[in-house]
Amino acid sequence: MSYQQTEEQVVTRGGLGDRAKFITKTYNHLLGAIFAFVLLSVYFYQSGISLAIAQWVFSFGAGWLVLMGGFIAVSWAATHIAHTSQSKVTQYSSLAGLIIAEAIIFAPLLLMAAQMADGVIQSAATVTLAGFALLTAIVFYTRKDFSFLRGILMWAFGLAILAIGAAFIFGFQLGTWFSVAMIGFAGAAILYDTSNVLHHYPEDRYVGAALQLFASVAMMFWYVLRLFMASND
Repeated sequence: MSYQQTEEQVVTRGGLGDRAKFITKTYNHLLGAIFAFVLLSVYFYQSGISLAIAQWVFSFGAGWLVLMGGFIAVSWAATHIAHTSQSKVTQYSSLAGLIIAEAIIFAPLLLMAAQMADGVIQSAATVTLAGFALLTAIVFYTRKDFSFLRGILMWAFGLAILAIGAAFIFGFQLGTWFSVAMIGFAGAAILYDTSNVLHHYPEDRYVGAALQLFASVAMMFWYVLRLFMASND
């Protein structure tokens, strides 16, 4: 074995070690974001803030569509920041802002779900985490690069905006099949995001990577919860 071959192997192993540290930091930040979201949501519910937010949102004629539009806008902003920001301060500020924004947007939905039936939120959370774990395992086991999904996700994102806009203008309901389609969209986003974490994200952007994953997990949870609520309605 030549010296050059040995040196290449050392560099490769070092690179893999750095990537492993990046992945660990990313998922530690993701867990921290989920934990902070749960704590903030519980605080909103117990303090009555959730009720105040719900009353304000549903004072509009199309409250649910306002929430879904806000959810889409927040997800887009998170995606943009995760892919462009290099500053740690900006990344941490954006992650904190996303957690707060998601807690506010989720507040009316979680309030209604809690009043609808016992265990609906827990069941939706379990399904979401199980789906996330399965999709993550697929990426890490196959080592496949899912970057080809980018165009599909952009197309589906545009369709979702059109559907919400049309529902707002023409006054029809986005029912069960829209929730199912959006769960599929969120699943594809998780595959794409996880693949980027494994293959493409710069190793100094673990906060941005966690932000992107959190936005996708939140999207899946939102529509899984809506699906559970529709089945219990």
